[in-house]
Amino acid sequence: MSGQATASRPVESFEYEFFDGDPDHLMTVVSTPDQLSRWINPDFLKLTHRIGRGPFGDVWIATHHVSTEDYDEHHEVAVKMLYPIKDDQVSAFLAKFDDISSKLHGIQGVCLLHGISVKIGKICIVMKFYEGSIGDKMAKLRGGKLSVSDVLRYGIDLAQGIMELHSRGLMVLNLKPNNFLLDEHDRGILGEFGIPSLLRGFQLPNSDMVHRLGTPNFMAPEQWQPDMRGPVSFETDSWGFACSIVEMLSGVQPWPGKSPDEIYDLVVTKKEKPIVPSGLPPPLENVLFGCFQYDFRHRPLMVDILRAFQRCESAASGDNAQPIVERSNIGSLTDWSILKDPLYVGDTVRSRKPKNFTEPKNMDIPEGTVVGLEGNNNQDAFVLIRVHGIHNSLRIHPSLLERVTFGFAAGDWVSLISDDSRIGILHSIGRDGTVTAGFVGRETLYKGKSSELQMAEPRYVGQFVRVRSSITNPRFGWPRKGDGEWATGRIQEVLPNGCLEVGFPGRLSFRNGALNCLANPAEVEEVRFETCEGWVRKYQHLEDFHWAVRPLVIAVGLFAALKVGFFIGGRSRRRSRSVRNNPQGHDGQNAGNPAWLPHPVANILFREGVATR
Repeated sequence: MSGQATASRPVESFEYEFFDGDPDHLMTVVSTPDQLSRWINPDFLKLTHRIGRGPFGDVWIATHHVSTEDYDEHHEVAVKMLYPIKDDQVSAFLAKFDDISSKLHGIQGVCLLHGISVKIGKICIVMKFYEGSIGDKMAKLRGGKLSVSDVLRYGIDLAQGIMELHSRGLMVLNLKPNNFLLDEHDRGILGEFGIPSLLRGFQLPNSDMVHRLGTPNFMAPEQWQPDMRGPVSFETDSWGFACSIVEMLSGVQPWPGKSPDEIYDLVVTKKEKPIVPSGLPPPLENVLFGCFQYDFRHRPLMVDILRAFQRCESAASGDNAQPIVERSNIGSLTDWSILKDPLYVGDTVRSRKPKNFTEPKNMDIPEGTVVGLEGNNNQDAFVLIRVHGIHNSLRIHPSLLERVTFGFAAGDWVSLISDDSRIGILHSIGRDGTVTAGFVGRETLYKGKSSELQMAEPRYVGQFVRVRSSITNPRFGWPRKGDGEWATGRIQEVLPNGCLEVGFPGRLSFRNGALNCLANPAEVEEVRFETCEGWVRKYQHLEDFHWAVRPLVIAVGLFAALKVGFFIGGRSRRRSRSVRNNPQGHDGQNAGNPAWLPHPVANILFREGVATR
């Protein structure tokens, strides 16, 4: 590698070794024609001083020497020096970088990428140097926060850059004010193009980074364990973007002073959300609350976020005043999941399944066809539906309908035809039959065709389940009863990939409250009172409803036994008093009762009564 520009000509892929200061450790790299233009000779890259440190490596200021036949220049650049990865993985990393960098070509609003190099055994991503970031600007202001007008202006710039990345299939996954750069015109520029995605799948020095790959204070719940609680998606960036906006508005980083483990407990386990400042314009407040939905399917896409910011900025500029109004009604927040799939004339629709839909029920519209639209798919819009057997078209709000394509609708439980042990949830289905679905074990959405899927048995919150008897080693572990059988639990949450959060209300735990675990939906079966064989099984299922059932049954049993004992004893005492009052009556019936005999006779026959003299 000479570092000099040469004429473009067809070149086949080849391997080469370069020297990086240690003759005993030459690194082999596979190069392609496209990669040649992005590779920077490490000899022409001189690091000057470090300016920052992040979760994936250090940021340096460096000088890049560019030499051609016509000129010889030195450019100041920023270098993201990543933490080391294994030598045998460098080639795969460079190939992945080459694929991502090709998608970045021509994108506005994202930092300019110069190329990649390797120095002192570490991958170096070389980018244009910007004088500062939004985080730097905030640090110089009183209170460390920006005005609402600046937040709206920067938010629009950044949302547009993120949208461009999403349009090319790239997720950022590391959004924060320190990664929001400012150019010479004071415009917001994304300084991050998806390094967490770039590093996924490679051996990292810290095993914890493999599971989360992000900055903890800005990470969405599914980002911590994407194969278990995921998958990550474009809406994952909505959470990180909203966290950044909250810090820009308040001057306080989400979860300040908390360790990664503490943040995990707050965000993932307790499902807490960052605090949204009060007094914001309703569209801004509405979209921020939407971004903090635990289930990413209910978060807005970046296009919805951009529209909300643009509406707020337009209202502010039109009124020539700060767009500060009273807090909006949180109960009227937009259902962003509905807006992601607008209806068009010709679509087949049916009544939207209620949450935790279990079995087919009588629906207002079992199936119909959209024949007309009123409005623009907003809250005031309506659609006209033609239903077989009904003469007139029905006028219905789109929020009450779901589109059915090739027999599937978003939210259906599905499995792969090629592997029916992979059970998950359908996220979207295109009108051409393309689908995306979430499956346990996948960190990103499965993408394929509807012909590759089949309907699966649904799971829902409140359903009682236990591990199938054929499963000996569940994916996430599962408690057993005292007799060795699998315990029965109740589904508390269904995650976007179909993974189940299961609680065990029938088991008392004094450690961290109730006992909970995750479950693969393919490994469990439903348990119902009606299908339990025998009264013993039915009672055992009754005990699964709450740990207090057994103590309550025991207490009721003891109370009933005492009542019966008191009742029998009372009758016996009353009968004894009656006999003593009438000793001559009912001789035949009382011959065996010593209370009816004289004391000497009773003592002789039964060794009871009053001692004889």
